[in-house]
Amino acid sequence: MDDLQGVLKGQKIAYFSMEIGLSSEIPTYAGGLGVLAGDTIRSAADLNIPLVAVTLVSNKGYFRQILDPFGNQIEHTEEWNPARFMTLLAEEVSVKIQNRDVKIRAWLYNYKSLTGGCVPIIFLDTDVEGNEWEDRRITDFLYGGDQRYRLKQEIVLGIGGVRMLEALGFTIRKYHMNEGHSSLLALELLKRNGTDPVKVKELCIFTTHTPVEAGHDKFDYGLVEELIQDKNDVDTLRRFGGADRFNTSLFALNLSNYINGVTKRHSCVSKELFPGYQIQAITNGIHSYTWTSPYFRKLYDHYLPGWANEPELLVRVDGIPDNEIWEAHRNAKKALIDEVNRRTGVGMDYEALTIGFARRMTAYKRPTLVLSDLDMLRKINRRGRIQLIFSGKAHPHDEAGKQIIREIFKSMEILREDIKIAFLENYDMDLAAKMVSGVDLWLNTPTRPYEASGTSGMKAAHNGVVNFSVLDGWWIEGWIEGVTGWAMGPQPDEKLSEEEARAAELSDLYSKLYYIIVPMYYERRDDWVQLMNNSIAMIAYYFNSHRMMRRYVTHAYL
Repeated sequence: MDDLQGVLKGQKIAYFSMEIGLSSEIPTYAGGLGVLAGDTIRSAADLNIPLVAVTLVSNKGYFRQILDPFGNQIEHTEEWNPARFMTLLAEEVSVKIQNRDVKIRAWLYNYKSLTGGCVPIIFLDTDVEGNEWEDRRITDFLYGGDQRYRLKQEIVLGIGGVRMLEALGFTIRKYHMNEGHSSLLALELLKRNGTDPVKVKELCIFTTHTPVEAGHDKFDYGLVEELIQDKNDVDTLRRFGGADRFNTSLFALNLSNYINGVTKRHSCVSKELFPGYQIQAITNGIHSYTWTSPYFRKLYDHYLPGWANEPELLVRVDGIPDNEIWEAHRNAKKALIDEVNRRTGVGMDYEALTIGFARRMTAYKRPTLVLSDLDMLRKINRRGRIQLIFSGKAHPHDEAGKQIIREIFKSMEILREDIKIAFLENYDMDLAAKMVSGVDLWLNTPTRPYEASGTSGMKAAHNGVVNFSVLDGWWIEGWIEGVTGWAMGPQPDEKLSEEEARAAELSDLYSKLYYIIVPMYYERRDDWVQLMNNSIAMIAYYFNSHRMMRRYVTHAYL
């Protein structure tokens, strides 16, 4: 592990994210936002984009999920040792919290690409000798604790992150906030630029990922004044972050020249949430090489050399014989089914149409939509055997999300004699990679318009797995009915009540499974493999983080 010397040269884009997913062994991510941040870093290194990333060390991780036989989620801390993966740097900085100086140290992880590019990642850590006990705990839990704990974390990330980059000797050209958690960096930049918002806006880029009002962090000014005791700072937060409560996203919006949502649809929804702001769209992507199974990597390496750094080459997938595409998929499916059977003893088989659903277990994702009518599922299963694999964590404070897991377990029990269903505990990046490549059909059923983007379906498409999804987020851009997969429910512009939309979605979900998807899978294998080809050629070639990062460079960084 190198020190900093090799990565300090030249101006950098500083990319701030509360969570970053690098690998399952480094549990500093909770879900899609962190995994996207990891893919951003991987593509930046591949493309030699001069990026430095800043995040929190999250010494006790997010949490390790254990499920009892009834689907009750038990959370365990996931302690890990940064010293196994990173270098502790000598520099320390401090921030004021409740008028105390809280010291921050930094761990360095250099993410190196095979192309020779390197992105340094700075992990901020308050577990420093001399800090009070409660301050040493600030960087323990990702998204843990209460509002007070969260605001302390955001002070450390935003203000502490800017100070740490300066102490380490980085020259920063622009500051990219990945979601509002790091927006306090703009407060620090105002101080350094004579409180001139025009100068600060020139330096800041803000990517919002939240299409719903309640998802944006807001803090009562009583708490803000208690933690940030400088009256001038609090006045600044009121001026740019909202008069009634401090809204981190509003603060970022008011102090950034470039603002974007993560799909075209999300950009429109964000403009409705925050009228009067210019909100662009850069649709998310995934790191092609990371999320492609070893079996497909080998195929692509052979037939499309250079694809990993130029994913656009996947558009030429027709040059790969269909039988080799099918064989690569069968191998990935076998690896997944073996893993499911090893973990659960459910006894899934390699031949049945396998449907996957894995994401955060929360109400708007509607993991149980497919289980709404168990008799209908039995009927579909008589037409051609289906099996379902679920996975995902509910946030420790999300009681409704935990109830969803219990409901899935109940349905598993009711259907035990008819349909094989498994729920794999402790969803992480390794399990995600197995699932998105090993199922036949990837299911996504969010309540519109709450899916800002979603990226799991993009990962599935890289492995020739076919998507079946509600028209929200990225799927609006990737979907061509019967060509790249299938949609369920109303068109994006149709104005229906939530009840009407749900009825339309359920009708499509079951009728398309019964009349189109199951028969095609079992009776028209050539047509199915054509869909797999289309998924790669029409989705994977475009929905990747190399394309996304080139857009950030030309639209936001330059």
